[in-house]
Amino acid sequence: MKLYYSPGACSLASHIVLHEVGADFSIEKVDIRAKVTETGADYWAINPKGAVPALDTGDGVLTEGVAIMQYLADSHGATTLAPAPGTMARARVQEALNFVSAEVHKGYSPLFNPAITEEGRSAAMANLHRKLGILEATLADGRDYLTGADFTLPDAYAFVVTGWSGRLGVDLAAYPRLQAMTGRVAGRPAVQQAMQAEGLLG
Repeated sequence: MKLYYSPGACSLASHIVLHEVGADFSIEKVDIRAKVTETGADYWAINPKGAVPALDTGDGVLTEGVAIMQYLADSHGATTLAPAPGTMARARVQEALNFVSAEVHKGYSPLFNPAITEEGRSAAMANLHRKLGILEATLADGRDYLTGADFTLPDAYAFVVTGWSGRLGVDLAAYPRLQAMTGRVAGRPAVQQAMQAEGLLG
């Protein structure tokens, strides 16, 4: 398998899961602006959506991080990361994954736009903080991770997107439980391996 990624982008969550499941894989960096990979390949030809991640499974190219992460967990029997389909535990993982993808990730997205107005930034921040508040409230019962005691797929995704906060000026001081959770995620060997490979450490 080969993961197409951009350093520190949402593709990092899929990269973490590849390490978590012990997959045999390689990685290839993508210049998202130019839509060219580090070997000079036309990324549009690999993924017509033009975004990362994309995973060449050897049986076709799979896109969308939420789909990639679940495919990896299922195909490698990683039932702690993603419980069996049809169970409430799996539905909770999918619920959290979809919330992080559709609400939290997209909450950060406007802040990457250098042309955003002050009014637009203020509105985007207010929206994002509402979403972060929901994650904080989810952890209020003392659970270690978003769906309970175990590290699951949405924790990797939440770790990545909240990791953008510093450079985007998002203050996480109001979310101590969320910060503690992402700190636990940061210490996982798979996370360190993925970040090292993407040049994000040191």
